[in-house]
Amino acid sequence: MRPWMSTPFDDDKLREECGVFGVIGMQDAANFVALGLHALQHRGQEAGGIITYAPDHGFQSAHRFGLVRDNFTSAKLMETLPGAIGIGHVRYSTAGSKGATAIRDVQPFFGEFAMGGAALAHNGNITNAEAIRRELIERGSIFQSSSDSECIIHLMARSFQTTIAERLKDALRRVEGAFSIVAMTRTKLIGVRDALGVRPLVLGRIGPGKDGGWALSSETCALDIIGAEFVREVEPGEMVVIDARGVTSSRLFDRTASRFCIFEQVYFSRPDSILGGRSVYETRRQIGVELAREAPVEADLVCPVPDSGTPAAIGYSQESGIPYAMGIVRNQYMGRTFIEPTEQIRNMGVRLKLNVNRALVAGKRIVLVDDSVVRGTTSRKIKQMILEAGASEVHFRIASPPTAWPCFYGVDTPERSKLLAAGMSEEEMRDYIGVESLKFISLDGLYRAAGEAGGRNAACPQFCDACFSGDYPVAPADMIARGFRLDAAE
Repeated sequence: MRPWMSTPFDDDKLREECGVFGVIGMQDAANFVALGLHALQHRGQEAGGIITYAPDHGFQSAHRFGLVRDNFTSAKLMETLPGAIGIGHVRYSTAGSKGATAIRDVQPFFGEFAMGGAALAHNGNITNAEAIRRELIERGSIFQSSSDSECIIHLMARSFQTTIAERLKDALRRVEGAFSIVAMTRTKLIGVRDALGVRPLVLGRIGPGKDGGWALSSETCALDIIGAEFVREVEPGEMVVIDARGVTSSRLFDRTASRFCIFEQVYFSRPDSILGGRSVYETRRQIGVELAREAPVEADLVCPVPDSGTPAAIGYSQESGIPYAMGIVRNQYMGRTFIEPTEQIRNMGVRLKLNVNRALVAGKRIVLVDDSVVRGTTSRKIKQMILEAGASEVHFRIASPPTAWPCFYGVDTPERSKLLAAGMSEEEMRDYIGVESLKFISLDGLYRAAGEAGGRNAACPQFCDACFSGDYPVAPADMIARGFRLDAAE
């Protein structure tokens, strides 16, 4: 385990995918990219990279393991990344090497083509990458990484189109799955989303008039940190090309109903971001409101499991009238406390990250609000901590439906057999965790909280909710080839 990665007690949470960011038209673009990546750090803490271009220096890159703040704040390093255009990526591996990640897997990736160099950063997952990789290797391609994203570079190299943008279009028409991409040439910044818009990508304007620049980002919170104005979301199936003349839009795919990942609203995105014209914080608060309506309980305090459960707990408290309290306090510095935990330290589990506020919970009936239950091991430990602190009852309320299916679109999910909800009913999960009651928000309730007043349209779902429903908008071709079944447990 690397010192900058999550602690070994975080395996009961779904991992964020990745974050992408790009800037054009700003001197010292690398500094803007580093700031943007810092704001997107929640989307990936394993590694990061930046590539820039300057006419006098060509393409320059830096790829590092660890957090943005520990790598891309050095003036000496940033001076090696000159130029007015640059892109960056923060990573948590969902495809490619796991654990002992090689530096060659860290994005952005770079390729030298007949018409010049290009770099690319990808958030999402290509579900037919293994088949494409085999085909490309048989035709002579030599891969440098284990990442699915490198397939795009090789497909671009084999295209007969005469511009980088057209070659990227060619490549992306071959791949399946989810992708939000930021790419760059010597003079252009390019942003693309897949046909269903599973992963987010937004466009921002930096400064006024001709002296300003443009930015592309996974989330609006990263525009805020550089003082950029949110312009709009890149539409599903759209490519935007930005150069000195401005923004040009074209479509890779025909328009179809969007299937944006609903778990972005529940957990992945920062609460101060705006998705689909809606505040992430407000959606999460409204989840708590819906949860209180669907699953009321007599209790003395509503407490969040920090930090992602906090907005939903506030909503639950407001709707139920039960007082809100910080019954659990999170150690904000846990991530760098123990580099090589001993077995004794490991056995302390979540106590290294979370501590119960005994003075608040003693003798109280507690409603704990969390964002999800994956394996259930952390929920059991938190319940035990609350009881040991003197609580008389513990009730869990979960701000998402049961996670019963793995994600193949850019989220690192355990195999289905390890998902608690895949093999247990809600009552069996309650017994396993050992609480007085356990209730999940319904899928319809989640949709209502996300702004869909009529709930989920089963005939044409408005979001990608495959991790809850098993309704995959794009068949995971590689996993099906390995034997994964969409109609039954693995």
